[in-house]
Amino acid sequence: MRKDVTILGAGIVGISTALHLQARGLDVALVDRRAPGEETSFGNAGVIETSALFPVAFPRNITTLMKVGLKRAPQANYSIGGLASVAPWLWSYFRNSTPDKLEHTARTLYPLVSRALEEHEPFIAATGAERYLRRTGWMRVYRSEMPFNEEKTELALADELGVPYEIHETEGALKLEPYLAPVFRHAVLWTGTASVSDPGAVVAGYARLFEECGGLVTKGDALSLAKVDGLYRVETAAGSVAAERVVLALGPWTNDVLTPKGYRLPLATKRGYHMHYKPVGEATLRRPVVDVDGGYCLSSMTRGLRLTTGVEFAGLRAQPTPTQITRTRPYLDELFPHIEGPVDPEPWVGNRPCLPDSIPIIGPSPEDPDLWLAFGHQHLGFTLGPVTGRLLAEMMQGENPLTDPAPFRAERFG
Repeated sequence: MRKDVTILGAGIVGISTALHLQARGLDVALVDRRAPGEETSFGNAGVIETSALFPVAFPRNITTLMKVGLKRAPQANYSIGGLASVAPWLWSYFRNSTPDKLEHTARTLYPLVSRALEEHEPFIAATGAERYLRRTGWMRVYRSEMPFNEEKTELALADELGVPYEIHETEGALKLEPYLAPVFRHAVLWTGTASVSDPGAVVAGYARLFEECGGLVTKGDALSLAKVDGLYRVETAAGSVAAERVVLALGPWTNDVLTPKGYRLPLATKRGYHMHYKPVGEATLRRPVVDVDGGYCLSSMTRGLRLTTGVEFAGLRAQPTPTQITRTRPYLDELFPHIEGPVDPEPWVGNRPCLPDSIPIIGPSPEDPDLWLAFGHQHLGFTLGPVTGRLLAEMMQGENPLTDPAPFRAERFG
């Protein structure tokens, strides 16, 4: 079977790229080992972060570092084996977490982040997903002074860039979210951010739109990818698919394909968990809320209140552990004391694909102009999927790109 482009990976990035290429008249195949949106795109907090500026950084405060090292911090967890395997990556991540490097990352990502919602909106309208969309911002609450003071550098950048936000003390924040308990001192409401109440359903809807417009969605093994007679071939349930160009949008599994081909790109995995809880009566949240000291985000979803955790370094294929859910639950009970119990029989676990500078790779591979890359979106995959798809499609078709693509090239890693 001949196609113009094959996209490996049916998460939000791959699906969005497929839609943008399809809109430009290309015949596209979307291939994944699972159904669309069932991996990382399924289990996130559902936030479209037009206000996301500073990335999630390696802690540099000695108190926080000690808590993480002693496995007492709710924001992070690790296994010894998992930590050892990513030690060089962690060192690079640490070096990229200085204030000046974080600001550089924020400025690099801003042309994409600032367009994130407007790029989602046409897909949301075309799929009838408005019922999931909330334009109510999202809120970060601070129990102590230190993390709130650390936020002020990001707020200063927001002022410079014109990113809207509001600072509230406890009383003002409780007017916005009356079911929260007054266990925090400060809150920042990022008013331009949107969220959805079922990210998995939204991504699946985007995939259906691609199919309804004539695209092929099929299951297949990305490891079967091979270049034969100038065409990239991959084996799928629909048969062998051949295309002149291929896009790797495999998230944390991208190196499974790239490494055997001789590429050495510093991709690591930050695992995350979520758990749904049943609220008491009419208790709800109007927007996602991040408990900064507690290291989790809480959001009202169609299935219940979803708690999503911070990061765990344990290896891509390590067995999941409930540690972070266990650590964050006491913080949750303090902040939102209106929960009857868990809805899920066990926590869901997913893998965030992360590069040490927290900037995704978007563009052609260094050695082959027909092999295109779109991965490494760290905590912003759901946010940046559609705008990444647009940028990649513009580059592939020789159009004037929405922003300078140079900072996203793989070549920056040598």
